[in-house]
Amino acid sequence: MKALVTGASGFIGRRLVLELARRGHEIACLVRPTSKTAPLRDLPVEFVLGDLGDAASLVRAVEGRDHIFHLAGVIQAIDGPAFETANVQGTRNLINACLKSAYGVMRFVFVSSIAAAGPSPDGKALTEDDEPSPVSAYGRSKLAAELIVLAAKDKLPVTIVRPPNVLGPGSKEIERTLGLLRKRLVPALGDEQPRTSLVDVDDLVEALLLAAENPRSVGQTYFVTDGRAYAWAEITAAVSEELGIERFTVTVPFAAQMLAAWLAEMAARLGRKPPLLTREIVRAARDHFWIYDGSKIERELGFHHRYGLRESIRRAVNEPQLGRRGRARREEEA
Repeated sequence: MKALVTGASGFIGRRLVLELARRGHEIACLVRPTSKTAPLRDLPVEFVLGDLGDAASLVRAVEGRDHIFHLAGVIQAIDGPAFETANVQGTRNLINACLKSAYGVMRFVFVSSIAAAGPSPDGKALTEDDEPSPVSAYGRSKLAAELIVLAAKDKLPVTIVRPPNVLGPGSKEIERTLGLLRKRLVPALGDEQPRTSLVDVDDLVEALLLAAENPRSVGQTYFVTDGRAYAWAEITAAVSEELGIERFTVTVPFAAQMLAAWLAEMAARLGRKPPLLTREIVRAARDHFWIYDGSKIERELGFHHRYGLRESIRRAVNEPQLGRRGRARREEEA
């Protein structure tokens, strides 16, 4: 491949670039001047300065590239229009740049999110054929971006991949959980029922490469999971056991979480920055199921996951990318 990766400095993007390099592909990474590229600088990659909001820079970035992996976007934003600008208009600009490319793009892989599909009613796993019903501004923006991608499928070979919560080395979810558990704090999330699907970051990378290489994936949308659903308490317990601090923790009740989220929102609004925690996030963990059927990508592309919850957490806690402090670098969306 002659691949262009957007969002290469983020959690998933870094692992994708690492695997592309390991397989000997030619890689360009779209980066802004402020992107944190240090983790990529020892890899054989080309950095291309550009921005999803700068259409001209994207035309230059895609020229000569035959595979585009679009991971960049905004997960947290100060308001709905910010999601629209980054996730929707940014994707539209990149698609238009690919359509203008004289070189000819062989595959455009868009990394969307389960947020675009929305929660699964009553814990029944959603499939790709179910009508999307996003419940957040982020989810609505990702669904709108998906529609832009699919609208181009007659002119551009496109594939959409919707990962659930992603674990593994560099996971920001694990980073947050590690920080709380080291303080002996455990958020009271949901109940004992399975509430969410998961996938390991390196399994997701494998799925992205299968989607990029298999002609059967053109025009398709795929969920990618490890085949199980997990209760939030089960995930926290697994991290706690890996750290060896199974006892003497304090459960943080829902009301306290909502208060913390409200304070985070107020502080972010005053600072004109995206909040790291919102009341919407807290409610989503308690009130919804996020369970998805990943069998389609297994049937059509031969995907098989390698890591379950325990293995993903063990790697996240112990692999060098987390560093000796046991803390992942904060994701930087490029």
